[in-house]
Amino acid sequence: MWQLPPTDRLYYPLYTACVELGIPFCTQVGHTGPLRPSETGRPIPYIDQVALDFPELTIVCGHIGYPWTTEMISVADKHANVHIDTSAYTARRYPTELVDYLRGRGRRKVLFGSNYPMIAPSQALEHLPDLRLDEETTELFLSGNARRVFRLGDHS
Repeated sequence: MWQLPPTDRLYYPLYTACVELGIPFCTQVGHTGPLRPSETGRPIPYIDQVALDFPELTIVCGHIGYPWTTEMISVADKHANVHIDTSAYTARRYPTELVDYLRGRGRRKVLFGSNYPMIAPSQALEHLPDLRLDEETTELFLSGNARRVFRLGDHS
């Protein structure tokens, strides 16, 4: 929102604090909803560089990274500490490449998000069965990955 990329040194104390506190850093990726420049929402080079500079920092990238979803997936694959959340999208609007990733190698990297109150969880999940996820992937997507990433109770 400040038209600064995530690699701006202004943010580095925040990343350091998140590492010290053991909490994930959550950020928006992809183009912005407000009428602001979208370039700073690109996964490459920005999220990629932050993950390289802070390998201990867990990063949750919201809003799928669209229109750079393939970039977002590649950054999540590259860095064990980078995850994707689906906030601001309903299941019907997930890009095909994200659904394929979720069904396969990304099953432990994608977290459900709704963007409440703009999109209620029930609305965001209305077409979840259309994704044809198996039972384990559905559980990981809806709660297991978030429990693990945010260290909420049992996160086996």
